[in-house]
Amino acid sequence: MFDDLLTANSEYARTFDLRGIPPVAARGFALVTCMDSRIEPLTMLGLHPGDAKILRNAGGRVTPDVIRSLILATRFLDVGEIAVMQHTNCALADQSEAGVHERLNASGATGIDDVAFLAMPDPDGALVADVELLRGCAQLASGTRIEGWRYDVGTGRIDRIVRS
Repeated sequence: MFDDLLTANSEYARTFDLRGIPPVAARGFALVTCMDSRIEPLTMLGLHPGDAKILRNAGGRVTPDVIRSLILATRFLDVGEIAVMQHTNCALADQSEAGVHERLNASGATGIDDVAFLAMPDPDGALVADVELLRGCAQLASGTRIEGWRYDVGTGRIDRIVRS
């Protein structure tokens, strides 16, 4: 697989045309979303390379590293609007933290007792909590607008759950 990916990159590099895109978010937007491979952030939102900052992790959760990145994005990279976008049919949705740990232990994972996987027994509640966590972050640039969205992996549609 690695060889195939690096071969594909060689082809990509031959026709590379993104040189010169500035590091700021041209559209002033940042998206926090899940690492789920069914999510195509730029395409689904009509964006292009350079338009937005995209942060991905398991569940599309607001973690300390996401906050760190968004502080930098709002202070240095012209981000003024942020959407936290979680999705339907997520492996962490409708799960308890204990349940996720049990499943991981059953799969042979070890040394995970102190890891918080941020399961979402109440997906909408988790989304609201993540948006509120960002809204309460005094280190984000003043005036940053923040919303919470739910992407439907079955239809491709996005619903606003928490409006700015």
